[in-house]
Amino acid sequence: MTEPRDPLSLPVGRVVATEQKPATPHQFHFWTANETTIGIGAIVRVQGLGAGDSERVVYGVVTDGLAYSDLPTPLHDVVGAEGDPARAAESPTLRQEIRLWTAAVLRQHPEEPLQPVPLGEVHVATDADVAQALRMDAYLGGAEPTAIPVGLYTSGGLEAPVYLDADFLLGPEAAHLNISGVSGLATKTSAVEFLLASIFQHFPPHRGRVEDVCFNVKGPDLCFLDQRGELGAEDQRRYERLGVAAQPFERVRYYAPFKADGVNLNTLRTHPDLVGDVEPLVWGLREVLDYAEVLLNRDDIDAKADAFIDFLSDRVVDKPFEDGFGGSHRVITFADLERLFRSIFDGLELAARGDTWRTHHIATIRKVRNRLANISTRCKGLVTDDGPSNDLPWGRFEDRTVYVVDVANVDPLGQDLVFARVVSQLRERLERRDLGVEAVVVFVDELNKYAPADGPETYVKKMLLDISERGRYLGLVLFGAEQFRSQVHRRVVGNAGTAVFGRMDSDELATPGYQVLSPATKIKLATLPIGELMVRHPHFTQPIFVRFPRPAVLRGRDGVERFPPAADLPFEDAVVRQLVRLDRRVRPNLVKDVIADRREEDVRRALAHTRRARPQDAFAHFKKLLGGRVAAAPAIAHESVPPLSGISDEPY
Repeated sequence: MTEPRDPLSLPVGRVVATEQKPATPHQFHFWTANETTIGIGAIVRVQGLGAGDSERVVYGVVTDGLAYSDLPTPLHDVVGAEGDPARAAESPTLRQEIRLWTAAVLRQHPEEPLQPVPLGEVHVATDADVAQALRMDAYLGGAEPTAIPVGLYTSGGLEAPVYLDADFLLGPEAAHLNISGVSGLATKTSAVEFLLASIFQHFPPHRGRVEDVCFNVKGPDLCFLDQRGELGAEDQRRYERLGVAAQPFERVRYYAPFKADGVNLNTLRTHPDLVGDVEPLVWGLREVLDYAEVLLNRDDIDAKADAFIDFLSDRVVDKPFEDGFGGSHRVITFADLERLFRSIFDGLELAARGDTWRTHHIATIRKVRNRLANISTRCKGLVTDDGPSNDLPWGRFEDRTVYVVDVANVDPLGQDLVFARVVSQLRERLERRDLGVEAVVVFVDELNKYAPADGPETYVKKMLLDISERGRYLGLVLFGAEQFRSQVHRRVVGNAGTAVFGRMDSDELATPGYQVLSPATKIKLATLPIGELMVRHPHFTQPIFVRFPRPAVLRGRDGVERFPPAADLPFEDAVVRQLVRLDRRVRPNLVKDVIADRREEDVRRALAHTRRARPQDAFAHFKKLLGGRVAAAPAIAHESVPPLSGISDEPY
């Protein structure tokens, strides 16, 4: 009695080569039965049958398919049915239908000499075949594997894990990832969240420490990464199959600027149970002046203004300075800078020295003063006129930690400033090797805005280009997402070693960048379900379709429903919340008594110094900075206000 054969060992098709459709070293055709599990994107294995080809194995991925019969033209079918489609079923014999598939070669074994695909049996790929076809065997095993799970290849009732090579995803061989797709259907953010979790759990130990900086530029998408989301049984099974633990991120640090009142945080993560984990992001004159060209109108700021800004940065800010009219200054804040400007203008007017100060024309000085004064107005809450800054933990970044910078509700000018300064600091500190980690993944959504294919060469665009082209040598990796890949600068997307595509718009697929894809692959891309992606990776000679499980974190819109944002607190209550966050022993009534009848700007400044110092007794420190009770003085237009006793202009 013959033993039954394993269904996986049975061929599903056979290679066919004709004069019109020959087999080549990069493409072949095969036929299958009408009822088959083969479809677009399926990976197959061809085993040679001839004497010289018995040892040759070819792996391919299906890129197109045809179905036809023996009819020479459609007219023959019409005539045979006498023009009535209903009578076609009355035909005494059924016409034979042919299923013919086109496959692109993924890999041949042996790889040399490179030869046309032999005529042989076609089999559905197993797990081992998928690993061989995608060249994953090079980084799955060995003493130091570098495999990062990205999703499951599913076809023909089988599924196999697909891995990316960390050396080609995070450097140094290649780096960067770009993901494209229509909004809401391509699950771009979800895919990045799952991949980051996979990286944190599978990043090779010999490669050192890794962390992630995410810019939340719209809505609540990244505001609940530390909260567990609901997963179905199928998603749980996929996590197990990929070897990734289904859990939210263990270490997440949130940063957000204040609102205009200077005490309520400008973020959707303001629910009482969550707001305590959000650190304020506040910058002063020094942080802003270093990136003045991001903020100033390039059509209005000329070389003379640039020279004056450089003079302020190099000679004035945070240094003892004599204005030439008998006044001494130490410029640390925007308020200090305004006092210097008024001293210069008054001195020139009284001394009648003309229109020049330190080789700089008074018109240039007035222009720079007006532009810089406008920054703290437009970015109020992020940029402080007076008081210390509160920044990211430079030099103390932790391994496997996500740092979310929430600027979704910030003015576009402020978003540009935050993005430019944070990424520049990351790059500079990685160069000096004093960041605290060896690799940093920077996730930026809306690349269409920050690095458009057309438009002026902005500071942010030049910086993104620099990261794309040289970041992998430093360990600075860009994960970018956008709706339309064709509208992002070619050098940004071109330098991305790994490209991921969700559901695509038909108009986008018609652009020249997608000409390398077959018509059938484009159709599949235009109809991809949520949770399925097409992946291109340096080890893959052809794009591969994979499915990934839903991220184990709470989605943005679900998070807003479970943790609805709280209304802004009154000034006194917001100050109490800030102090209680520093020291839970603080008694609210005592705080309110101390700040009663005090000017809000003085309270904000004392609070900022306390937050920066983080003393053991936050209330005592805050009370000391405020000094004794004094009556609130009315603000006088254009007149500088001296600091309160106990609060120094020096950095705390």
